[in-house]
Amino acid sequence: MSTPISRRAFAGTLGFAAGAALLDGSLAHAAASNGRHPETAGPILLNSNENPYGPSPKALAALVAANPVANRYPDDAEDAMRAAIAKHHSVAPEQVVLGCGSSEILQMADLAFTGPGRRAVAAEPTFEAVLRFAKVLRAEPVTVSLSPDFRHDLGKMAAACQAGAGLAYVCNPNNPTGTIVSGDELARFASRVPIATTILVDEAYAHFVEDPSFGSALDLIAKHPNVVVARTFSKIYGMAGLRLGYAVGTKERIGEMAKYATFSNANAAVLAAALASLDDPDLVTRQRSLLNDTRRWLVAEMDRQGRRTIPSHTNFVMVDVGGDVKPVIQAFRDRNILVGRKFPSLPNWLRVTIGTPNEIKAFAAALDEIVPAKAAAEATT
Repeated sequence: MSTPISRRAFAGTLGFAAGAALLDGSLAHAAASNGRHPETAGPILLNSNENPYGPSPKALAALVAANPVANRYPDDAEDAMRAAIAKHHSVAPEQVVLGCGSSEILQMADLAFTGPGRRAVAAEPTFEAVLRFAKVLRAEPVTVSLSPDFRHDLGKMAAACQAGAGLAYVCNPNNPTGTIVSGDELARFASRVPIATTILVDEAYAHFVEDPSFGSALDLIAKHPNVVVARTFSKIYGMAGLRLGYAVGTKERIGEMAKYATFSNANAAVLAAALASLDDPDLVTRQRSLLNDTRRWLVAEMDRQGRRTIPSHTNFVMVDVGGDVKPVIQAFRDRNILVGRKFPSLPNWLRVTIGTPNEIKAFAAALDEIVPAKAAAEATT
């Protein structure tokens, strides 16, 4: 019979990490210098909205410290994680469900709130997972084109929710455009959507937003019990490869989603790293400053070259290349730089993840070789 590991004992394994300072020095320095491990020869990765700086030193130390509990199921650690997230957002633990990345959270929402005869409403383009899962469940996927300024058209989305929608998905900030809807706009949307329709607000990139008009949908849950918010440790916390996401909502909606969660869907290592990350008060500010400053440099450089960009509030930017992005993507690959995929509804726009300053300078130089700014501008006009 295995002995349960208490939250105190799990956290106590941090004492095991006597050698974790090596990770603090070597891996953190490697991430800060080029976004890749120094022993890894590979392309510049600007294609998946990953954080080039990786986890915080505290999280790296916690990963090492989790080794002694690798042979145990992480039940108590999951409870500790839910409690920590609940405290972080001032809600009850019963209002939190964990997922293997936020992708599993989106899948849970589809399973809980859609199905045959029920609509799943989303913008076009946006992160595609909700609509893909809905198709598998034989739900009716309904897409609403973005507004002319590349933002969610919440008025049309609310109208689409009137005809039996089970789920309305709002990615805020939106992937791939990087645009936001304000807190006031989101509140008006929530007041127009039927209570039977669950509003899933994906805030994977919310930590990067500096615009004062932005408001987290977490603030809407008390008044609008059909609102559920998805968050992730993949972006600002730099743990995309470790996989941990979560949702916050009312006890009732979260309970419906939790029925579809896989057992032990969060591993001991990521739980330890995530707890350490929440306990690092400067992490979010530090990462946001590094990445947003680099994004601002890139946007200014694109403007200097005469290229259009979509105003972004995230760790990626859409750049108009003046023609089909597919050959441009391949040309970057030939130069050992990976950039975002083609989005059919925005065929001329290239999504580039914000890497380190040196990586972004390499991207800008390569873009000017592949599609000179003058040629891109002439193609656009």
